[in-house]
Amino acid sequence: MAEALTNAPTTFSLPSEVSRSRVTKSVDPWLVVATVALVSIGTVLVFSASAVRAYGENGSFGGYLSRHVVSIFVGFIGLSIAVRTPVEKWSRFAYPLLGLTIVLLCLVYVPGVGRRVNGAMRWIAIGPARFQPAELAKLAVVVYLAHSLAKKREKVRSFSVGFLPHVGVASFIVLLVIAQPDFGTSAIIFAVLGSMMFLAGTKIGYLLASILAVAPLAMLYVTSRPHALARLTVFLNPEAHKTDIGYQIWESLVSFGSGGFTGMGLGAGRQKLYFLPEAHTDFIFAVVGEELGFVGAVVVVGLFVVLIGRGLKLAFDARYRFQMFLAFGISAWLGVQALTNMAVVVALVPTKGLTLPLLSYGGSSQVVTLTAIGILLRISAEQVWQKRGERA
Repeated sequence: MAEALTNAPTTFSLPSEVSRSRVTKSVDPWLVVATVALVSIGTVLVFSASAVRAYGENGSFGGYLSRHVVSIFVGFIGLSIAVRTPVEKWSRFAYPLLGLTIVLLCLVYVPGVGRRVNGAMRWIAIGPARFQPAELAKLAVVVYLAHSLAKKREKVRSFSVGFLPHVGVASFIVLLVIAQPDFGTSAIIFAVLGSMMFLAGTKIGYLLASILAVAPLAMLYVTSRPHALARLTVFLNPEAHKTDIGYQIWESLVSFGSGGFTGMGLGAGRQKLYFLPEAHTDFIFAVVGEELGFVGAVVVVGLFVVLIGRGLKLAFDARYRFQMFLAFGISAWLGVQALTNMAVVVALVPTKGLTLPLLSYGGSSQVVTLTAIGILLRISAEQVWQKRGERA
């Protein structure tokens, strides 16, 4: 598909002053429905999973829920702004956004600015608010790659022009992220990098060589970090470690086993009563399995299939290179992260520490994800105008 668009325009120019009603009428309704449904389900489950913990911490059942709702509100502001922003402007934002991300990732290590939580330096604190720059890094890398790959066209097959610069920039971001440490986000960035470069037509040999080069470094990282090695050990035999280092993943499996076909009912789950750590964040899908059962899990998976599928359709229908790469990159990022989170919860891959997009508690993830979906909605609206031959 990328080769077919080699001679196609990079972007589709539109005036910024397009009426709000016109944008609203043109966006993909399936994307809207899937997004609203996932956010709504997530809000209910976050309250269910966090109420007891919140009451134990500050005497209020709604402590985590209120912060979650605030992050959703801010996220929908970001979505609204993204929907109103012509897609071509994101191409201009590529380098400023990348530079801002690098600055923020460095600020994490500045005393008095960065905050350490559970042994990781991942947050910037501004008053009562906290932000995780690694979440912004995912969007920044996608926008940068979409911009660069769209402009270089057939040069993406060149090692010095199309391969090395993209790998170098992404690797530099990953170095800043993995030092926090955050192996999960680093893996997502590399997965998105590989998929976008494959789509662009990068030589398969270069990609395979990169995987072979990174594999021993990843193994060295795991074996030299006690927490990472412990996660690998638990993955290989979770039952043998269910009372010590594998406690969390074992309780997650118990949650799914308890849910059965239709679940125990909203709010009726027991694992969140201090049995399953981080039930409202990384392991929210375990709460889905326990309280909504197999049926609820299938519904959630189905909504993600709709969300990611419609995003990929936007990429495959694109007539402009930047639109194609941007839609594909966002869809690949959200799809890989959702799949990885759900696979972790059911012990199909080692624990990564990733949120489930739109469902998990986590303000930074919620805001950045909703903003990215706003970009997809804008792309869908512009494609409608393009097909109608309109110039707004």
